[in-house]
Amino acid sequence: MTFVTRFAPSPTGRLHVGNIRTALHNFLFARKHGGIFIVRIDDTDQVRSTAEFDQAIRDDLEWLGLLPEKLVRQSERFDLYEREFDRLKAKGRVYACYETPEELELRRKVLLGRGLPPVYERRDADAPPPEGREPHWRFRLDYDAPIAWNDLIRGEQRFDPKLLSDPVVRREDGSWLYLLPSVIDDVDLGVTHIVRGEDHVTNSAAQIQMFQALGSKPPRFAHEALLVAAEGKLSKRLGSYGAEHLREEGIEPIALLDVLARIGTSQPVEAIASLDVLARDFDFTTFGRAPAHFDPHEVELINARLLHQLDYAAVADRLPKGATEQDWLLLRSNLRRLADLTPWLEVLHGDIDPPELAHDERLLVKEAAGTAERIDWSADAWKTLTGKLKESSGKKGRELFHPLRLALTGLESGPEMAGLLEAMGKDCALRRLEAAARR
Repeated sequence: MTFVTRFAPSPTGRLHVGNIRTALHNFLFARKHGGIFIVRIDDTDQVRSTAEFDQAIRDDLEWLGLLPEKLVRQSERFDLYEREFDRLKAKGRVYACYETPEELELRRKVLLGRGLPPVYERRDADAPPPEGREPHWRFRLDYDAPIAWNDLIRGEQRFDPKLLSDPVVRREDGSWLYLLPSVIDDVDLGVTHIVRGEDHVTNSAAQIQMFQALGSKPPRFAHEALLVAAEGKLSKRLGSYGAEHLREEGIEPIALLDVLARIGTSQPVEAIASLDVLARDFDFTTFGRAPAHFDPHEVELINARLLHQLDYAAVADRLPKGATEQDWLLLRSNLRRLADLTPWLEVLHGDIDPPELAHDERLLVKEAAGTAERIDWSADAWKTLTGKLKESSGKKGRELFHPLRLALTGLESGPEMAGLLEAMGKDCALRRLEAAARR
């Protein structure tokens, strides 16, 4: 059997970490099993859906590397929905309703007041429709067919259909709600596994009967725990944290995917530079039932670890003009983001402002300039320079190394000085030492 998954975003906004996680898990599951990953643009809401968001979603998925084998749009499939709707109507599985939202709310309060579940009460099929009202349409659940499935994450799930309301599938104006078109698409596209948040569990219960009413075997379901911010409830800030924000921040897309692939599971979050490796180790049996806590700081840490292990070839086309492989290998271990390379290239090859040093530090740097003029630069110049200064000045440790690093780089910390000194060369080093000694 070919495994088929789908990710179904609505083009009413940008992707954020919550739906990126859903897309990723569908992608990884399909990739692991050599299956098909489908992106279905759920644009039945013609008022809120925009071409701009449609394009942005596809651009974000491409940037993340989550490329589908197939892309479809619900707005291009209305004829299919109409045919299947008519078939269900002929079988009595969808029926017209005429209650207003106010009437439904009043009836819900009455049922609650009586201690009864607020389940929709079906109207008498022989009752004449109210004059001047257009119907909305509900799917008729089969009360005699208990609903059960073995969820890949949550295990055995059971629902009594008598405790569920017949779901509305079509509005008075003829527009579609989510549930029925989604099922029709899943049948038509051969979807075998539906991976989504646990907030859809009740929807799945109703949709299982829709699959059966259409004469189709329901797919397997995996309902994952929802994503929450590390500090607690999902925040608006986290809800806007997505691909657009990451690009602006200079974060590698795989760093986000590394975190989203494994938070909420028993697997460790690691810096893994390959989607194929993430897919190979993807396993629903490792998923927990507790909410998955997302911390943007963890993405930044993984991003740094990824950069530290990337070869020059993997980043060469994104480096500033003139940056060499030697520059990359020297500086990558000090980077948190790729953009951090630019100021370090200035340290290596540009000009820096001489730092302000204490009197005894300036004396040491002045001595260092004279010593640097005389030593052999063909070997390890840093080791030779500091060795001679240690012997002549009696200084060691931070007292020796810190003033030299400041004078040569203008910074308090950074990569190993041996490599930096070799890269900047004798002439540059002498200029900086002399300038710092004079200030």
